[in-house]
Amino acid sequence: MGWYPGATRMELQPESDAQPAIRPTQFIVHSIVAPWTPKRTYEYWRDSTNLESHFGLGYDGSLGQYIGTHTRADATGAANRRPDGTGAVSLESASNLEASDPWTAEQVETLIQLGVWLHQTEGIPLRICRTADDPGFGYHRQFSEWNPDGHSCPGDARVRQFKEVVFPGIVARAAGQIPEEDDMPTAAEVAREVLTLDGIISVPGAPATNPTWTLSSVQTEILKRIDAVAKTEAAQTAAITKLAGLVGSGVDTAAVVAAVQQAIADAVVNVHVDVTGQES
Repeated sequence: MGWYPGATRMELQPESDAQPAIRPTQFIVHSIVAPWTPKRTYEYWRDSTNLESHFGLGYDGSLGQYIGTHTRADATGAANRRPDGTGAVSLESASNLEASDPWTAEQVETLIQLGVWLHQTEGIPLRICRTADDPGFGYHRQFSEWNPDGHSCPGDARVRQFKEVVFPGIVARAAGQIPEEDDMPTAAEVAREVLTLDGIISVPGAPATNPTWTLSSVQTEILKRIDAVAKTEAAQTAAITKLAGLVGSGVDTAAVVAAVQQAIADAVVNVHVDVTGQES
């Protein structure tokens, strides 16, 4: 039990079967002071020491799990397993040789995802541990009971990240305030993209240099042409009205025809000027 689906399982034996069970109440993060992959960390636990963590985190965010979260791992002093059977889930993360570098963005994201899973599946409460025995989230040097050697793990930069980025990220993600991925465009972004997408809509009479228009250009052109039609209609109405007046005054046919032709010509010129902004 207690195997995280987001990690590659690299089970340590005999530790995984031989070490006593725990009820996990804390998640404590470490830096391993080496730029190791999860596999290299596994090999170190397996071949070089009787210590181990539950998880190993690479620079690229890759995660290995060596022991189930319901089994003791020996990376965090007295927090490994207490007399009441509670204990800490521990994670070692790749770092430089001084443990002075911050976690990468990929490491931060994996820490947040794992923290949410531990909260949801193991019930670890969404708070930073207030004492060495208090359930919650923490970092190795936080209490001397966890760090009897008194070293600076996981390093100043990562302690700051834990407080300002990682733990707040776990809380927000667990509360549903921040989705794991936010790649969906907004309605406004979709509308803007559709309106300004060129190369799709063919427009009759478009210049050869750009035979297709954006939707916004098509809409503009339609409105311009509707306006031109309305102005032409108005000019024709004026011409007809003038024609009717001339006919009623007994003017000869030739004069009527000339007057109508001139009125229509004037209307076409006026409409062209209104639509294009220049007279041709």
